[in-house]
Amino acid sequence: MQTVANFNFAGKKALVRVDFNVPLNERYEITDDTRIKATIPTIQKILKDGGSVILMSHLGRPKDGPTEKYSLKHLVTPLSIVFGIKVKFAPDCIGEEAAQLASELQAGEILLLENLRFYKEEEKGDEEFAKKLASLGNVWVNDAFGTAHRAHASTAVMGKFLQDRVSGYVMQAEIDNAKKILEFADRPFTAIMGGSKISDKILIIEQLLDKVDNLIIGGGMTYTFSLAEGGKIGKSISEPDKVDLAKSLLEKAKAKGVNLYMPVDNVVADDFSNSANRQTVNRGEIPDGWEGLDIGPKTIELFQKVVSESKTILWNGPMGVFEFPNFAKGTNAIADAVVKATEENGAFSLIGGGDSAAAINNAGYGDRVSYVSTGGGALLEYMEGKVLPGVAALEA
Repeated sequence: MQTVANFNFAGKKALVRVDFNVPLNERYEITDDTRIKATIPTIQKILKDGGSVILMSHLGRPKDGPTEKYSLKHLVTPLSIVFGIKVKFAPDCIGEEAAQLASELQAGEILLLENLRFYKEEEKGDEEFAKKLASLGNVWVNDAFGTAHRAHASTAVMGKFLQDRVSGYVMQAEIDNAKKILEFADRPFTAIMGGSKISDKILIIEQLLDKVDNLIIGGGMTYTFSLAEGGKIGKSISEPDKVDLAKSLLEKAKAKGVNLYMPVDNVVADDFSNSANRQTVNRGEIPDGWEGLDIGPKTIELFQKVVSESKTILWNGPMGVFEFPNFAKGTNAIADAVVKATEENGAFSLIGGGDSAAAINNAGYGDRVSYVSTGGGALLEYMEGKVLPGVAALEA
């Protein structure tokens, strides 16, 4: 695989697939610029070499073509500030105007194309659409690990039409850090899995049972495990049809000698809101009409002890509804423990994108762990052993 580090971009027009799917508020202001910051080294390397950059990305999930809410024009000013130059904007990602702007682009300049997903052909992996995008430049740089698990036109198919296919720094770092976890983990190795559904995490949990010493499970999926053990979960989120699956995971963990840790107590609420009445109850003893929204104090103590003794830590998914401040204590406590293990005990910590990355960044800990992944779904699929189309296209 060619990488940005060993490729000379002098005189090249680099079509750089980035993941600028960033959250915007009602005033179209970026509320978390982690993904943009991550791409700075790749873009700066191309410009420093004497190349020009054509940025391609999606934003949100537009249903019916161009939509103000999902226009990438809202990123032009923030990007211009980040790179210290006026970023040009093409109001369409293909067509005459995009082709004209691309052809006039000079070394050291940046052009941002409009949202790729305004065309349904992007997600369909349409070859003709990919060819039109490819015609705008002469080298394809994929730095969008967060979409590498999608066989979309810009993330995989474009590689067919450009001889020079290069992996960006984000892509390379994601793969290197995932491999470090999967192949070279120091022990004890602890994986922390959160989130609401077992069905979303089943494959990664099964893979991890062959690799980890400790598996901590938190978040909404723990209530399905409680059901499997005959516990009472009130009106907590659960997947009753996955009870047998939960039982089989418990048996597999035991058979493989993995220490499986579940909450021993929960903070429960009588309504799904930050202002709800709340109480702490033992696991499997949630009263009718109440729902579990966080892990309890005894569980925090237990989980923190396991994390503190670990040398490798993978964290994917929150411990509760961390968007509500009153139910963020468990997730924040895990963040504290991971940072402490990293800084004081020299543990290697990988935060698996999505909500976990948001939790770490919201707590101001983004630069105090070993690596924060930009791709939740892509990282999980990579760790499940699946071939990612965006990575395979670079290796072809």
